[in-house]
Amino acid sequence: MDAPDIPHGYSPLSRSSPLLELIGPVYSRGTGLQLEIGLRADQRHANGRGTVHGGIIATLADIGMGYAMAFSSDPPLPLITASMTLDYLGAVRVGEWIDVRLEHSKRGRQMAFATVSLHVGDRPVARANAVFAVPL
Repeated sequence: MDAPDIPHGYSPLSRSSPLLELIGPVYSRGTGLQLEIGLRADQRHANGRGTVHGGIIATLADIGMGYAMAFSSDPPLPLITASMTLDYLGAVRVGEWIDVRLEHSKRGRQMAFATVSLHVGDRPVARANAVFAVPL
């Protein structure tokens, strides 16, 4: 992907996984609770109608919440997604940049809670809430 296709301030996500390798490159900017995750949607992410598949949006929401919460501590917390709900607010087209922003978070000793919004520019396309288990 050419640098002009990536919004200012984003760089490749420093942590990856086999799943992120399949859907990426995934980008980030900020750190800890200010971490934002970004992805330029391409044909690999499309469903039969030519818009981004809901599973990609759900994956980005989960990664956005989990990584922001985990990396707000040193050492990072090994969070496990226990539950996630997602509301789709609009379609994402191939070629659009998806930005995942943490809106709210709270961490206890055994559980953590987070909310993210996903945007294409100023247009919200999804909102997700999750509960994470904090292993003892």
